[in-house]
Amino acid sequence: MSETVLELAGIRKRYPGVVALDGVDLQVRAGEVTALLGENGAGKSTLIKIMAGVETADEGSYLVDGAPVRISSPRDARELGVAVVFQELNQVESMSVAENLFFGRLPRGPGGLVDRRELRARARDHLQAVGLDVDPGMRLGYLSVAERQLVEIAGALSQNARVIAMDEPTSALSHTEIETLFGLVDQLRDSGVGIVYVSHKLDELHRLADRITVLRDGRYVDTVRTSETDDAELIRLMVGRELTTQFPPRPEAAVADDRPAALEVVGLTTTAVHDVTFSVRAGEVVGFSGLMGSGRTELARAIFGLDRSTRGVVRVGGRAVRPGSPEAAVGAGIGYVPEDRKGAGLVLTGSIRANMTLAVMRLLSRLGFVDQARERAAVEAMIADLRVKAVDGDQRVATLSGGNQQKVTLGRWLLKDDLRVLLLDEPTRGIDVNAKAEIYRLVAAVAERGVAVVVFSSEMPEILGLCDRVHVMRGGHVVAEHGVGVTQEQLMESALGGTS
Repeated sequence: MSETVLELAGIRKRYPGVVALDGVDLQVRAGEVTALLGENGAGKSTLIKIMAGVETADEGSYLVDGAPVRISSPRDARELGVAVVFQELNQVESMSVAENLFFGRLPRGPGGLVDRRELRARARDHLQAVGLDVDPGMRLGYLSVAERQLVEIAGALSQNARVIAMDEPTSALSHTEIETLFGLVDQLRDSGVGIVYVSHKLDELHRLADRITVLRDGRYVDTVRTSETDDAELIRLMVGRELTTQFPPRPEAAVADDRPAALEVVGLTTTAVHDVTFSVRAGEVVGFSGLMGSGRTELARAIFGLDRSTRGVVRVGGRAVRPGSPEAAVGAGIGYVPEDRKGAGLVLTGSIRANMTLAVMRLLSRLGFVDQARERAAVEAMIADLRVKAVDGDQRVATLSGGNQQKVTLGRWLLKDDLRVLLLDEPTRGIDVNAKAEIYRLVAAVAERGVAVVVFSSEMPEILGLCDRVHVMRGGHVVAEHGVGVTQEQLMESALGGTS
């Protein structure tokens, strides 16, 4: 058995009105990958923050090499060889790669000035160790998300980290970048580093993890060897029951009837999208699939008016929508849930109520004043209907799990009584399997209301399970359309241009 480098035992953490962790245990062994798995809200992020010294446990023990230590800051954790690569990268884009890599630890020369030559040389060595061939003097903001993650990992190695935790590291990476990251994880494991890998993607855990620790509702459930378990067992441990199917059944009428189009897109063209034409009937769910860079997100943004079109028209209910105007899109009855819910979909400093009512303030106002009683009643009813796990509508949205935050962004549009079209870009990115099933239930319920739903997703099982028809994009063009019964292999063949 490998040596236990880090152990968290009986960890408890409380926030006002919430017990985030209740007696959680985690062991990290040298030369092993320990996966941390659980629903959104299970306590994974809080446990990682305690590991990194960002948060302090109310109760419990933090042991390194079997000896209890006191961690009260990230510096304490780093000095003990514990580093964390957070999903939201903690970097300064305006600074150079090398400066970010050695942030707070810049090598100094005579007179206390930064030794730039030494900085670049040391940075280059550590970048090469993670397979990143970039100029250390380049501004970090010029790098891709994948490259920035490698810089963060290189920074951890530069501190002689013995334990590295990675929180949802592949959520914004392409297939090629994911394989590069996997290769690096393998190298780190082989060199004796203990890895904590947080992911909702079960296929990644089977590929990388030696052991999987499962949390549920802030409590430790079990630790299992990956080779001795399967997806069904992991899901049961996560949710406390068997999740027999994620996708609700779709009524045949949504596909077969001859209702007029609720949404028509004709020849829509931007700098990234070329001559796209399609339509969606009321109550129909239509998907857009394709590999990263295919133009899915850009098409969603263009329909909603965030990206200006150079040609083409968008119609709702037969009426053209003024191009390049989100206000006109909302007025026509279009709702949009963006790919980046934290950066573009939510006001994280605001409450659930403030976020949910952004699109319906006029409906809730009289003589220019918000009817607060009506607003509060509408939000509380929506929280109950969507099963948002929250104390009340005044809770700050930043304190919610990813799945519950996504429900808030959906609730914003479901409050609109004139919603006719709902655009969903990567609707379940970064949320757990049970929260995904909840989102899928909501999508089906929206369609049953008679709303035309368009799903833009990189997850093929999601597209196949939710949608009545599927369009495949490549290079900004729609290259194929598939009906019910299409397979994942056929979608991939279309996305790749004839090879599966």
